[in-house]
Parts: sequence; C-alpha cells; structure tokens
Amino acid sequence: MIVAKRKPIEEIIEEAQTYEKILMVGCNECVTVCEAGGKKEVAVLASALRMHFMNQGKDVKIDEITLERQCDHEYLEELRNQIDQYDAVISLACGVGVQFMAEKYMTMPVLPGVDTCFMGVTEERGVWSERCQGCGSCMLAKTAGICPVSRCAKRLFNGPCGGSTGGHCEIDKDVICGWQLIVDRLTQLDKLDDYEILAPIKDWSTERAGGPRKVVREDVMQ
Repeated sequence: MIVAKRKPIEEIIEEAQTYEKILMVGCNECVTVCEAGGKKEVAVLASALRMHFMNQGKDVKIDEITLERQCDHEYLEELRNQIDQYDAVISLACGVGVQFMAEKYMTMPVLPGVDTCFMGVTEERGVWSERCQGCGSCMLAKTAGICPVSRCAKRLFNGPCGGSTGGHCEIDKDVICGWQLIVDRLTQLDKLDDYEILAPIKDWSTERAGGPRKVVREDVMQ
C-alpha cells in the first residue's frame, strides 16, 4: 500500500488560511489503513481547523467527505455537483489522489493534507515500513522475495557491501542489511547456491527517471 503521514497542522493552516469555504476529502484506501487520511482523520483535522479559525475570529466553513478512492474517475465524479460551492479542497489522499483531483477540477485549488512517503507494509499498529520503490522491473524471483532496491541503502544487486557489519547496514546500525536478509532467506529456501550467481546490470529504463510512466492494457480497454 501507499504509506503517508499527516502534514504538520501549521503547514496546512498556512496553505488554507486565505479560503472561507473548504471541502476536506478523505480516501477509504491506503491512507485509511495507515491512519493518515480516512474518515476519522478527516474529522479530526476538520475539527482542529475549525477551532483554529474560530480562535482567530474567522468565519470559515469546512465540510467533510470521504471517497472510496481518489485515484479513479468514477469516485471523483461524486464531487461534481458540490465542489463549486467551495473555494478550495484539502485532500487527505496520497499525492496520486491530490494530483488526479487537481487534473479533474482544473479551476479548484487542491491542497495536500498528507505527505506521501513510500509503498510499504504494516509491521504493527502504528508502524509502517518501505518494501517497494516501483522500479518497473521486478527482480524478487532472483533475491528470494526481498528487494535490494528498497531494502539495501545502496541499492546493490550483488551485495553485501564492505560496510555491512554484523548483519547491519553502515548507514544506520539499527537497520538490518538488506543483503543479510536475502542470504538468510536463500538459506531457509535451500537456495544459497543462487547467491553465487552474479546479477546482470539492471535495466533502469523502466524506472521513473524517464518521466511519468504508463501501463496500457488493450485487452481490458473499452
């Protein structure tokens, strides 16, 4: 899932302070799971903003709605008949949702309410960690299901590096070396011989350095 965290309230206030009618829009998907932008978080942030503006003597209308997703046209269309009633939208979706809404409603300021961090997993309640950087050419079959792009600080494809000590990364001693994880997993799978096979140079043409990427499936297009 896409993991995000709420922006500092001070930053949100600074961006929203010139508007008098604000629609706060949550998302029922990833940001709900990581407790950053779901219905509950929308209510909490809206309440905090109302209190701030009231204390400032400002009459600011703040309404709330949470969509199923903000990355699909059909769900964003649910705002069509009401969005013109507002001066601005604060979106608590990930950066994808914020941008897609801005593309759909070109004349409406759309402000981000969260910082999008990475694609990751829930380790435990309140703890999320990165697992994928979307490099576009997955090599997990060769590395025992552990990604060296996201788990190794240096993104090495033939590791570990010389700085790895006691199974931990030299960048941060609290971080387990990504290649240590790979070796341990290969051992568990009885495939340690695969570690001796040098990985070829990775084709980075599928990574985002070439600009925004697109996947087209003609077999599912209408």
